[in-house]
Amino acid sequence: MRSAEIIRKTAETDIRLSLNLDGNGKSAIDSGCGFLDHMLTLFTRHGCFDLLLECCGDVEADYHHTAEDIGICLGKAFFEALGDKKGITRYGSMILPMDEALIMSAIDISGRSYLGLDLPLPSTRVGDFDTELTQEFFEAFVRSSEILCRQSGNRDPVRWRGGCCAGGCAGCVCSGRCDGVHLSYGSTPGRAVSVPPAGEKSVRSPKGYAAAGWHSGPRQYRHNSSDSRCTGDSGGA
Repeated sequence: MRSAEIIRKTAETDIRLSLNLDGNGKSAIDSGCGFLDHMLTLFTRHGCFDLLLECCGDVEADYHHTAEDIGICLGKAFFEALGDKKGITRYGSMILPMDEALIMSAIDISGRSYLGLDLPLPSTRVGDFDTELTQEFFEAFVRSSEILCRQSGNRDPVRWRGGCCAGGCAGCVCSGRCDGVHLSYGSTPGRAVSVPPAGEKSVRSPKGYAAAGWHSGPRQYRHNSSDSRCTGDSGGA
């Protein structure tokens, strides 16, 4: 069973996280933010991962540290659970229609962290959650998981969602797009971490291994705020 448990305590957050990549989409999540709980539930449900998460953070200020640190821990859990990555599909992609929103998501479990995010959101907040923290979450996730991720969405406004959306943060015009981002992204790594029926045991790279990076040695981390990308410095497929 490909699983990992991460415990991380700082002056800002206290997190305990357990991840099973070969699960059934079950989750028990308490991040301290209802909207983030809802997003992570979508992530696990559609990725068919099992996720247990408890987070106690300094939410009296805002959710910045909570969102970023959960992204760090979830990424570390993916990295540890995947091990040497032998036999996995490696690539995953999905185009997800959700009402007026259309989300495109693609990842490469390559050992190189990169985020290309083009998701214009028509509102700055969903309830008390700042939508800019979606980028903070994914930047933290790709850094610690060593996964390449690209996501984009249409620029059409999404409709008001109604009472069932986003764990009590309903009625915000951008919640549909945030839903789609996490739903699409949950399905995408679910495909990439899957093991083909033939049971291939090699790493899908001409090198014979997934490129080493963040966890195995020093690397520079670059963030280009003009196009919302973060990158690591190792290269190759």
